[in-house]
Amino acid sequence: MNKKQLQSEQTKKKLADASKALFVQKGYKATSIEDIVAATGSSKGNIYYHFKSKEGLFLYLIDEWNREWEASWGAKEHLYRTSTEKIYGLAEQLILDDLNHPLTKAADEFFTGEKKENDIQERIAAMFERHIEFNKQLIQQGINSGEFNESNVEHLALILESTIIGLSQMSRKLEPNEALALYRQAAGVFLYGIAKDKQHN
Repeated sequence: MNKKQLQSEQTKKKLADASKALFVQKGYKATSIEDIVAATGSSKGNIYYHFKSKEGLFLYLIDEWNREWEASWGAKEHLYRTSTEKIYGLAEQLILDDLNHPLTKAADEFFTGEKKENDIQERIAAMFERHIEFNKQLIQQGINSGEFNESNVEHLALILESTIIGLSQMSRKLEPNEALALYRQAAGVFLYGIAKDKQHN
C-alpha cells in the first residue's frame, strides 16, 4: 500500500469511527449524512468519495464487525476438539457477540429497511456468501472426521445460516441466559434433530 492509499484508508477509518458512534447512539435510520458531516468535520463530498453513500459507510462498519468476529473465532477455534463442539461454540459466540455488539440495533434497521441500491445488494450478497462458505467448511470438517453423516453440504450450510439469521431476529427480547440457551438448543437440533425415528425421506 503506497502513501496515498494509506492516507485514504486512515481517512476512511476516521470517518467510519466517528459515524459508528452516531449509529450506536441514534440508530441507522435516524442518522443522516448531515449528522455525519457535523460529527466528522468532513464535507459531504469527501464522505461520498470514500463510501459513495450512507449505506456504503454502514457496510464498511459491518465488514469491520465481521473481521473482528472472524479474528475472535480464529483465536479460539483450536480450543474445540471436535466439529460438534465447534457448532456449539459457534452458537455461543454468535449470541454473545449479537447481544454485546454496539451496532446490533442499527444493523437490524439496516438489513430490514428500505430497498438497497444494486451495488449495496451485491455487497450484502457477497457477505452472506462468505458466511455460507464458512458454514460449509465447518460442516465439511465434521464429515471428513466421520462425526457428521455424508449429506449435501451446500444445503446444510444454507440451513445453518437461515437458522442463525432467524435466531438473531427472534431472540432480541430474551434475557441473555435465555437467548444463550435457545442458541444452544438450536445447535443441538441442527446436529441431532428432534424426531425419535431417525428415518427420513
